[in-house]
This record gives sequence, C-alpha cells and structure tokens, in this order.
Amino acid sequence: MVLTYGAKNVDGTITYGGYSGMMVSDEHFVVGIPDSLPLDAAGPLLCAGITVYSPLRFFELDKPGLNVGVVVLGGLGHLAVKFAKALGAKVTVISTSPNKKKEAIEHLGADSFIISRDKEQMQAAMGTLDGIIDAVSAAHPLLPLIALLKSHGKLVMVGIPEKPLELPVFPLVMGRRIVGSSYIGGMKETQEMIDFAAKHDVKPDIEVIPIDYINTAMERLVKADVKYRFVIDIGNTLKESS
Repeated sequence: MVLTYGAKNVDGTITYGGYSGMMVSDEHFVVGIPDSLPLDAAGPLLCAGITVYSPLRFFELDKPGLNVGVVVLGGLGHLAVKFAKALGAKVTVISTSPNKKKEAIEHLGADSFIISRDKEQMQAAMGTLDGIIDAVSAAHPLLPLIALLKSHGKLVMVGIPEKPLELPVFPLVMGRRIVGSSYIGGMKETQEMIDFAAKHDVKPDIEVIPIDYINTAMERLVKADVKYRFVIDIGNTLKESS
C-alpha cells in the first residue's frame, strides 16, 4: 500500500498527496467527483465520509425506518448523522454535552437526542436502537451503549481510543448483540459514497483555510474549536505562498 502522503512511492520518492499542487496516481485509485459536489466538500468525504458510510452499508443499518444511534458529534459523527438520515434511518444522537442538542436536531436533522450522563434518559432509551455508530476516540464505557440496542443490535466502533476498552459479554449474549468495527472502505464503495453524497446533497460542515493558517488550525483542533472539518485551500494559497 502506498499512502497518499508521507509514504514511499514505487519509485522510491516520498508522496506529498493533498499537500502538493498536483499529483499522479494509478487510475484504479482515483475517485470521480460529480460536478454537483464542490471539491472543498468532497475532500473530507474521502476520509470521514467513507468511514461512516461503509459501516452503515456493511452492517445493514441502511434500511429506511431503522433506529440508528450516533455517539459524539464531531468530524465523523456529524457525517454519520447526515448519511444515516439520507439512507432513511431515524437518528438518535448520544452525547455527554447538552449543548449539542440544538445542533444535532435543528442543524443536522437528528430525530432525537440523549444525554449519556442522564441515567433517566438512558434508561428510557434502553432496547430501542437497531445499531449505533460509535465515533468516540477516547476511553469510554461500552455497557451503557450496548444497553440501548435491541436484540440483534449492532454497536460499530469507528473511533480509535488510545487505551483498551472493557467489553462486557453477558449483555451481548443475552440479546445476541454484536460489537463490530470499520475502517474507511474500498475504491468501489468510496465511489458509491461520493455519488450518493452528490445525489442526496450530503456535505460535511467545513471551514476552508489558507495554508499559512495551519499552526492556528492545529491549536484550534486541540481545543475542539472547529465545526467540523478544516479544509486547506491548496490550489490558491500554495501558489500565493510560493
């Protein structure tokens, strides 16, 4: 595998990918972007978009009328909400922050919102979800999320916590529930995702920045001060800086 940037190419050179003015790639690894989909919106879809679209399809959470939960509203989570809604699901956002409710329902189109620290809300929602896309990248308990699943429900991990998580088996066995995972997707599915996004107007929430804003952007990322993806305007600002 040759990564888009920071990897050794087949000729021994280092790839610069999205941080270069132009690049050459094998045609088998090129995705066609429909004219109706702006390039600044397409960029995050090729990473965050396919990361949530692929498990929705693979774990069959793409059927209209299913109840799908999304844990944490961030770069992955907000796209999981948008794709699940476009696929016809009823979406519940699960978050530790009450401040995210208005954003989840009024802006992203979620159907309901659960504060995961509220025991009464979690208790009321037990056994109501067909599947959950868990995009949390920090250590967190899985038992409360498993309890929200119906029998045969699926908890799909797409975040990557640094520390191992504790997996309680008994509630899985009792409900024949599944804990699975997913990581991006293949080329055919990525093209399918891009075409679906263009058709259903699924776009990430982005902030376009010039290349000389990178250090400030990194500082803001540490503070979680972005909704929900930074996109570097390479085409214009790289020329200006050179």
